[in-house]
Amino acid sequence: MTQPNNGPAPRPGILDIAPYVGGEHAGHIRLASNEGALGPSPRAVEAYKAAAGELHRYPDGGSAKLRKAIAERFGLDADRVVCGAGSDELIALLIRAYAGPGDEVLYSQHGFLMYPIGAKSVGATPVQAPETNLTTDVDSLLAHVTPRTRLVFVANPNNPTGTYITADEMARLHAGLPENAILVIDAAYAEYMNHNDYSAGQELVDRFPNVVMTRTFSKIFALGSVRLGWAYCPAGIADVLNRVRGPFNVSSAAQIAGVAALEDTEFLERSRSHNTEWREWFVQQVHGLGLKTHPSVTNFVLVDFAGQSAGKDDAEAARLFLKGRGILVRQMPAYGLPSCLRVTIGTEA
Repeated sequence: MTQPNNGPAPRPGILDIAPYVGGEHAGHIRLASNEGALGPSPRAVEAYKAAAGELHRYPDGGSAKLRKAIAERFGLDADRVVCGAGSDELIALLIRAYAGPGDEVLYSQHGFLMYPIGAKSVGATPVQAPETNLTTDVDSLLAHVTPRTRLVFVANPNNPTGTYITADEMARLHAGLPENAILVIDAAYAEYMNHNDYSAGQELVDRFPNVVMTRTFSKIFALGSVRLGWAYCPAGIADVLNRVRGPFNVSSAAQIAGVAALEDTEFLERSRSHNTEWREWFVQQVHGLGLKTHPSVTNFVLVDFAGQSAGKDDAEAARLFLKGRGILVRQMPAYGLPSCLRVTIGTEA
């Protein structure tokens, strides 16, 4: 991309970034952004409304009540929880704090697009490791580690593929990394998991000084619009993130809604059960159409048109057909999966 002739040039590499494009939202059935099907907890909604009278007040810069609630809910050390404006912000802060020109940021082939975008934004080099069957390949990642590797990002479960690796495989990955490389486990979809061999990664954070787990309130907690995420870190990394984040990076409304959402465990279980039931139903219907789906443990399914007459063209034709009827699903060329559509599990209707 060339720099237009209309002002000062940014740092080298910035104009090489293809801006992140989220799922479309101009439709009445929105299945393009993996939002929680049942919406937010009623308790979170009431808490959010109750915050309206305090909009003139600055938020608690340390998100103390929210960090305490997160720690109690997940059995963590609150002092090592750092909150952010979505887990996106925390991913960007980690890259900004630990990588720069000459460094490498390693990630799995079909991982979240914000990993390479974040790397390029600080002048670091994004490095992509091939996957096996659309699943993170530990050996492939380790083969791409170099003395310049500073961060290794693994979305687990992964978006947009819907696959995951086991806790043992994640531990094996960490064991093969140099001590000066940080393993970042992006567990945005952890709450949808019900497999005994899975872990979101907190035990690795507790054991090692170079592992971070990031989480979000945008998926099963369905608070995407308030932008709320958190990271669980070793003490040293938590200290660094608190030095580089904005002083009031999480709004009061987000903090209050987050605490209420965590307390509503009944709604969380209902959301998880709903997703499991209707994901299985949706997969059956898609197979009935003669289309392939990739196995998913999340709140979305990757539908593959590769076996159809034109693959990529069929996927786009299907997306436009649905869009014309007010149903939005996500196209996947940016993730290197042009023959696929990612479909969020919605309501029963």
